[in-house]
Amino acid sequence: MSWESEIDELRQREAFADELGGADKIERQHHFGKLTIRERIAAIADSDSFHEIGKTAGVATYDEDGNLISLTPSNFLFGLARVDDRPILLSGDDFTVRGGSADATIPEKRNTAEGMALELRLPHLRLVDGMGGGGSVKTIETAGRTYIPQLKGWETVVNHLAVAPSVSLALGSVAGIGAARVATSHYSLIVRESAQMMIAGPALVEQAQLGDHGKEELGHANIHTANGAIDDAVDSETEAFERAKAFLSYLPSNVDELAPRTISQDPVDRRDEDLLSLVPREARRVYQMRTIIDSVFDSGSFFEIGSAWGKSIITGFARLDGFPVAVFSEDPYQYGGAWTADGCRKLIRLLDTASTFHLPVVHLEDCPGFLIGKESEENATIRYGSQALAALGQLTTPFACVVIRKAFGVAGAANNKPGYHSLRYAWPSGDWGSLPIEGGIEVAYKQDLADAEDPEGLLNEIRERLNRVRSPHRAAEFFEIEEIIDPRDTRPLLCEWIDLAQRALTTGPSSFSYRP
Repeated sequence: MSWESEIDELRQREAFADELGGADKIERQHHFGKLTIRERIAAIADSDSFHEIGKTAGVATYDEDGNLISLTPSNFLFGLARVDDRPILLSGDDFTVRGGSADATIPEKRNTAEGMALELRLPHLRLVDGMGGGGSVKTIETAGRTYIPQLKGWETVVNHLAVAPSVSLALGSVAGIGAARVATSHYSLIVRESAQMMIAGPALVEQAQLGDHGKEELGHANIHTANGAIDDAVDSETEAFERAKAFLSYLPSNVDELAPRTISQDPVDRRDEDLLSLVPREARRVYQMRTIIDSVFDSGSFFEIGSAWGKSIITGFARLDGFPVAVFSEDPYQYGGAWTADGCRKLIRLLDTASTFHLPVVHLEDCPGFLIGKESEENATIRYGSQALAALGQLTTPFACVVIRKAFGVAGAANNKPGYHSLRYAWPSGDWGSLPIEGGIEVAYKQDLADAEDPEGLLNEIRERLNRVRSPHRAAEFFEIEEIIDPRDTRPLLCEWIDLAQRALTTGPSSFSYRP
């Protein structure tokens, strides 16, 4: 005797699972410009690498003799896969089955997926499309009772952040706990015209007498990439998959490893002549900081994160001689590079990611200080700025700073990791102090100017006198800055530093957990 008949039934059940929510629901998914979950998995995973777990879980119907008639699969799929030949845990919602709602959810599948990613110390890539397991009013009638909300297994989601990378892609209308799953990750993406993210959908918002707003008004990509709830937006699911792969390429598979080095074709001794004249002599004139970033790091390696929010601080990953590093810099085009509340929040995320996954950090500094003014005070800029400086002090990896131009005030002190002897360089354009000379003369010499017969003449005389002593070479005489460098030497020096920094890295969990 054999078990052939049971294998036949297994194949039949698997065939039902492959049909997802049915041909009409699949057509509707495509009508809205979205792939099905199985198409998404095929698009992002290496060919034939996906091993599905729990494929035949769902709701079955039988005839009077107990023979299988049909099977509606669970609306959550997961399994083990490889992405760019790296093992990962891959999971996703199936919106073709009850719109991803709780009515078709088997919670244990999602809990098992999260737990397996944690226990196997694997990166977790979530393809989120729907409520992500949240309840609906219909659930009350189906269950015959109401239930008090619980976050069973949520500790696993949070604990995973301290162990292995997690990436969440918002690929449809995401609400409730589905939205929380997107936000609770190291990197999140949303597809602009086919996805939205909301705490609650339009019907609930209107019922709460908070206005008649459509899904786009509540959850469009522009809203949540501007407020930092989601890191980045893309125009297609294909682009989302490629950016997810790129993000993971800068990180190790877990905290017990170091990030992989790539082979760089960019010479470590490359010197860019344009850097010598890129920074204007006039302090109020702006320039493109991203041009410096592109020049200093391996060609084409800069991966910017969160470009649509906290815009005065540029954050992302890059490579030096093939080694991944975390990078942040001020953008002179946005508030002159002053630190804002949102910019500080974004910087904290980057520094925590660097500490968690052992990435050295480079700061290309042009910081006039914290943004000042009434709005800045209302946004609690000093609170978030203090948190950012604390995150820098807690950074567990080597840190290097190149002062490109300004370094003023408390925020300007981020040229060094507090309590450590970090490597610092400065360009000849370096300009620093407790506050800029231009903004402080009238305050410091208020009485002198008031008593002068020619206040304007005295002001010009004071300004000229102070400008003679603001040269960075004067600071170097007192070892206030360790080294003034030719801007063209920036890349060779940082490539020399990264070789030493890599030797100082250690693996294992960070001394503090990642803050989602």
